[in-house]
Amino acid sequence: MPVFKLESSYKPAGSQPQAISALLKGIKSGKRDQTLLGVTGSGKTFACANVIAKHGKPTLVIAHNKTLAAQLAAEYREFFPKNAVHYFVSYYDYYQPEAYVLVTDTYIEKEAQINEDIERLRHAATQALLTRKDVIVVASVSCIYGLGSPVEYEKINLKLTKGEQMTRATLTRKLISLYFERTTGDLSPGTFRALGSRVEVMPASRRIILRLDLSGGKIMKIEEIDATTREINAAHKATFIFPAKHYVTPKDVVDAALTDIEAELKERLKQLNDAGKILEAERLKRRTRQDISMIREFGYCNGIENYSRHFDRRKSGEPPHTLLSYFPKDFLTIIDESHVTVPQIGGMYAGDRSRKNMLVEHGFRLPSAVDNRPLTFDEFLKRTGQTLYTTATPAKYELEKSGKPVEMVVRPTGLVDPEIIVRPIVTSSRSGLDEGGYTGQVKDFITEAEAVTKRGGRSMVTVLTKKMAEDLTQFLVERGIKARYVHSGVQTIERIEILTDFRKGTFDVLVGVNLLREGLDLPEVELVGIMDADKEGFLRSETSLIQTMGRAARNVNGRVILYADQITGSLERAIGETDRRRAVQVAYNKKHKITPKTIEKRIHDIVGDIERTRKRAVSDLARMDVSLYGGDKAKLTREKRRQMHDAADRLDFETAALIRDELATLEGRKKQ
Repeated sequence: MPVFKLESSYKPAGSQPQAISALLKGIKSGKRDQTLLGVTGSGKTFACANVIAKHGKPTLVIAHNKTLAAQLAAEYREFFPKNAVHYFVSYYDYYQPEAYVLVTDTYIEKEAQINEDIERLRHAATQALLTRKDVIVVASVSCIYGLGSPVEYEKINLKLTKGEQMTRATLTRKLISLYFERTTGDLSPGTFRALGSRVEVMPASRRIILRLDLSGGKIMKIEEIDATTREINAAHKATFIFPAKHYVTPKDVVDAALTDIEAELKERLKQLNDAGKILEAERLKRRTRQDISMIREFGYCNGIENYSRHFDRRKSGEPPHTLLSYFPKDFLTIIDESHVTVPQIGGMYAGDRSRKNMLVEHGFRLPSAVDNRPLTFDEFLKRTGQTLYTTATPAKYELEKSGKPVEMVVRPTGLVDPEIIVRPIVTSSRSGLDEGGYTGQVKDFITEAEAVTKRGGRSMVTVLTKKMAEDLTQFLVERGIKARYVHSGVQTIERIEILTDFRKGTFDVLVGVNLLREGLDLPEVELVGIMDADKEGFLRSETSLIQTMGRAARNVNGRVILYADQITGSLERAIGETDRRRAVQVAYNKKHKITPKTIEKRIHDIVGDIERTRKRAVSDLARMDVSLYGGDKAKLTREKRRQMHDAADRLDFETAALIRDELATLEGRKKQ
C-alpha cells in the first residue's frame, strides 16, 4: 500500500505531467538537487504533492515566513487528509533577542511571548516524525535552530496500558519526570491534575484530555475527553505520552553540565581579569552563578538555552540538534520560493554569531553561548538529502546546484504571462511631487488605471519607498481615485482587510513596495504599473521584476507597464524571460485549442474565517447578557476558547489571535 494518498478532484494538466515525471525520474536516478521553475499560477504545490505521493518518503517543506508556511500546510492537508501534515515554526508571538549595543552601552534583555498553540503543533510534528512514516512537515527557517535531542525525547516516552499496575503517586512521579506540571485549575498542554483515583493529562501535542482511572492500584480505564465539552471521544487500551518539553536532560547529565559550566566560568574569569576587564568579569560571575543556583534549585533559569552545549554534551563548535535531527536518514526536502528562502537559511548563522560574540566579549555570556545557534549552510546541506527548489525565478545558487531546471510554464488555465509595455518616466527637474503633482509616469498610470476601473478591473502600482507609497496614495485620493497602500508598516490584520476590500472593489488601486511580490493572489488585477523600473537594485532586480509582473498573470486581460528611461540589464532579462514564457503558453493554447480564462477565486479566501469570526464575535458579545448563552458568561468563554483552539488547529492564527483578544475582554468583564 502507498504511504501517501493524494486526494484531489484535479488531474495534472498543462506542464504539470511532464514536470512531475521529470522530477521523479531525477529522484529515482539519485540526483541530489533539482529546480522546479514554475510560473505564477502553474500549480507548483500540486506538482510537488504528486511527487511526494509517488516518491513515498517523509518530506520537509521549508518556506521563508510563517504566513506562507501556514498557507502551504493548509494546502498539503487538503491534498493528504489521511496522512500526517504538520506545521513547525518559531513559537514566539513576539521575540526580542538578547543583545548588547556597544555604541550606546545598552544591554537589551531577551523578551519573548510564547504562543501555546504553536508550541503544541511543534510537539505534534516531532512526535509524528518519531512514530510514523507518512509525514510532511511544513516549516519556516526556524527548523535550523536548536532543539532537544530526539534520542532523549523518544527514550523517555511513557506507555500506559489498561490493566497495568500503577498507583496515583507513581504516575504523578512519572509525569513530573516528563516535565509535565501539576495544576489544580484548567488543564493546558503539558499539565496534569489528580482528582481522587483519577489523573487527567493534557499532552503537549494535542488539545485533548487523557483521563486515567487508577482504582485498585491499576489502570482500569484510559479515556480520551474533549477538552472543552468534556465529552468522551474514545476509550483506549493503551496510550503513549511524550515529554512536555523538547529539551530532556537526565539528572546525571544536569550535574555533569553544571560542573562544566563552573569550570568554563573559572577559565573565562581568568581571561577577563588578565585582560583588565574587571567590570566584564564581575558581571559574568554574578550572572552565571545566579543561573547555576536557579538550575540546581528549580531545574531552569531564564536564558538556559545559552548553556545548551553543556546539557547536550556537545564539543565546542559542534552543531546543535534541530528539527532535521528528527527526520529519518532518507527524506525529501522541498525549499519553496527558493530564491528568497535559500539566502535566508544561509544568513541566519552569521547574524546570530555576531550578536552572541558581542555578548560574550562584554561579559554578558560565557563563550559556550555561541554554540546555542542555528546551523551553518554547510551543516544544513549535510543534514538534508535530495532537494527540490521551487520558484518562478531561480537564483544562481539553485541553477549551479541542479543544472537546467524542470519547467512548468504552461498553466492548466491557459492563462499567458502578461503583455509587457515599456514607457518613459519623463521625470521633472526633481523627483517626487511638485506643485502640479507627479509628472509623466504617474499621469500615464492614472489614465490607464481609470480605464481599467471602468471595465470593473483593479490596478496595482509599485514604488521604491514607503514614503512614496503613502504620498502617491494621497495624491490619487485627492484626484478622486479610490486607492490604498500596503507596506511593512501596515499590520498583518489590517493588510488582510485591505487586500480583501481591494478584491471586493471597495477601492480600485493598490499601491505598495515589495509586499506586492511573492504569494499575493489577486485574480481581479488587470494592470500592474512599476514606477522607476530602471532604478537598479533589490526592488528592481530581474527576480523582483519577474515576481512583481507575475501579479498580473492570473487575469486574462493582464498587462504590465514598466516606466523606464533606459533598459537596464535586469529589465532586458526580465522582459525577455516573460516574453519567452508567454510564447510557450500561447503556442500550447493554439495547439490544444484552449481559450484562457481568468482564475476564479472566492473573495473570502484571503481573509477566510477572520471576517466571519469578527462579525460573529461582535454579535455574541453584544447579546451575551440577553439570550445567546442565557447570561452564562462562563459558557460563552468556554465556547470562545474552543473556537480559538480550532482556528489554531486550522493554522488560521489571525482568527485565533482575534478570539484570544475577545476572550481577554470577556474575562475582564467577569472580573468587574
